[in-house]
Amino acid sequence: MREWVTVFVGIGANLGEPCAAVLNAVQEMAGLDGVAAVRRSSLYASTPIESSGPDYVNAVVELKTSLTALELLAQLQAIESKAGRERPYRNAPRTLDLDLLLFGDSVIQSATLTVPHPRMWERAFVLLPLVEIAPEIVGATALAQVQGQTVHRIVS
Repeated sequence: MREWVTVFVGIGANLGEPCAAVLNAVQEMAGLDGVAAVRRSSLYASTPIESSGPDYVNAVVELKTSLTALELLAQLQAIESKAGRERPYRNAPRTLDLDLLLFGDSVIQSATLTVPHPRMWERAFVLLPLVEIAPEIVGATALAQVQGQTVHRIVS
């Protein structure tokens, strides 16, 4: 049996029923074989970055998994597809977006996956939920760099 790894997944949605989509995705991830849910942040609203459309609903979850990073990525993409995720162009509005932010201490750079997520340190909608559930990961300097971005907690 594989060792369990702590991972963090960023969740976002801004089409359809985004709050419901985010909460449903948390349940879907917790129900995966080889995955155990640990903590979920509050839900946050954020304006789209480098895109248009309605505000996003965002959260971060901490999971434990015995899956490999690529196996987990495939499962996350299956959850996105089930939620009606389409990818018509970069940063398009979406029914659900699941980003593998951190996979233990792993550094992964492949054609299909980059971990740590390459833009997570630039996004308040990732860092504020992440610091809520794992404050030891996000330093004051990182938070200061995104303080001008509009993000606010909407649901605990």
